[in-house]
Amino acid sequence: MTEASKVPKGMSETPEEREFELRAHIGSLWSGGRLFIGMYTFLLASLAFSYFYLRSSNNGLLWRPNHVTAPTAYGWTIYSLTLLAALMVIYGQWRLRKGAVIDWQVAGWTAFGAGLLALFLQVWEFTAVPFAPGSSGYASSFIGYAVINIGTLAISVYWLETTLARSLRMRKEFGRATPELSMHASAQSFRANVASMTYWMGFVALGGTLLFAMFYLL
Repeated sequence: MTEASKVPKGMSETPEEREFELRAHIGSLWSGGRLFIGMYTFLLASLAFSYFYLRSSNNGLLWRPNHVTAPTAYGWTIYSLTLLAALMVIYGQWRLRKGAVIDWQVAGWTAFGAGLLALFLQVWEFTAVPFAPGSSGYASSFIGYAVINIGTLAISVYWLETTLARSLRMRKEFGRATPELSMHASAQSFRANVASMTYWMGFVALGGTLLFAMFYLL
């Protein structure tokens, strides 16, 4: 038997080590969320490059024959719901910092509903587009945008739903009215996760504004 196996479990778990691990965990949530946004930015940049490149070259006048466009009613609705979800998440985090946990939960579930509806409409829009995927440069770019937006909305609503479920689970485990505001390690991790998610949702709304203008207004 090795010497390591003789050491009782938990001997090295000092308060200093637990504090260090907590700070490292919260820091990883902060940096991981920003890194994910950076990766997503490169994805949007590649889509924007292909859009403007195909539009400027317009080979064979096949960029946008007959000025075809995606259904603007779907576009406005999806964009409005995405923006509503982002605003509700931002408002909810502001209320959470003020100590109003119920307001955060109401805003969060409202944002979840709006995001889920936007996701459904983005998928359903495929049944209403008046062009084939490869019929023009615009059509190909739009299909790529729609697929990216489906993935974006799916990630957003999943992240939001799991955060809301975590809040409910914390109340059940701790048996307190507002465990989300305590200094417990789980509560601090929860608040860091909310901050990272809010930052992500704000960036999604910002990127969505650019893409909406590109594919529905220009």
